Amino acid sequence: MHHRKVARDSAGRLWRTPVASLMTWAVMGVALALPVALLLLLTSLQGVSAGWESSARVTAYMDLDVSLETTRKLASEIESDGRVAELELVDRDRALAEFRASSGLDDALDYLEENPLPHTLLITPEENARSADGVAALVTFIEGMDSVERVQVDLGWLQRLNAMTELLARAVWALAILLAVAVVLVIGNTVRLSIESRRDEILVAKLVGGTDGFVRRPFLYTGAWFGLGGGVVAWILLQLSLWWLSGPVERLAGLYRSDFSLNGLSLDGALALIIAAMLLGWLGAWVAVKRHLSDIEPGEIAGG
Repeated sequence: MHHRKVARDSAGRLWRTPVASLMTWAVMGVALALPVALLLLLTSLQGVSAGWESSARVTAYMDLDVSLETTRKLASEIESDGRVAELELVDRDRALAEFRASSGLDDALDYLEENPLPHTLLITPEENARSADGVAALVTFIEGMDSVERVQVDLGWLQRLNAMTELLARAVWALAILLAVAVVLVIGNTVRLSIESRRDEILVAKLVGGTDGFVRRPFLYTGAWFGLGGGVVAWILLQLSLWWLSGPVERLAGLYRSDFSLNGLSLDGALALIIAAMLLGWLGAWVAVKRHLSDIEPGEIAGG
């Protein structure tokens, strides 16, 4: 019963000072929304890069003097490797026919005395080998085989993208920790001012035998309410930002024929954000109460 009463009284005090409460909620909302928005952006980028990794295909070009039968035997050997999901052999005649159909150079190709294209193997890695490291290992394996002239796969840009996203992820987590500390300090300072404004009330409560836990409880609920409001404001800011940016992002992705899109918070993510905000608010209040409540003792009344 006391917990319910204290929770209602703490919420009532916040509503009676709406301007100060809204300012605190706004500060918390911005501080919480910024790292969460950056994490959502990184998650979207990692999802796109994972799709690019999954579509990575290795192309092996054979020596020009290698026969089709030798190429078939080599293809069977490569296909038996556990890292290979699918292998397609494109013989040189088929490759020339496809090139003739797609290039529109029929007249020029008629002057060729022989087919300049080699037999080609199109190799799709297994799902668990579609990372940059897995594809690189498969390329090394294929390059070591006889009769293979060149192996082509362009994963350098993907490795650079993964390195950049990893660096950005660490930077975002560092920023999130710093902003979380800032939230704790803001709530702590707000609760400290509340403690000072209720100093006489605290002295009377302690004088009649109120324990530290009894006196501390209203301020902890105040911190939790501040956290709840800050979490809701952060969620609203994230939804507004997503709504504002989704249109231009989709148009830009369409120009590059990409399926990239910004992913918002799920229901579980929104609840986790609000709970984390309440915990930060509670922690800030606890730090302030722990620091300043012990300085207020009933002896001050007698001294006065």
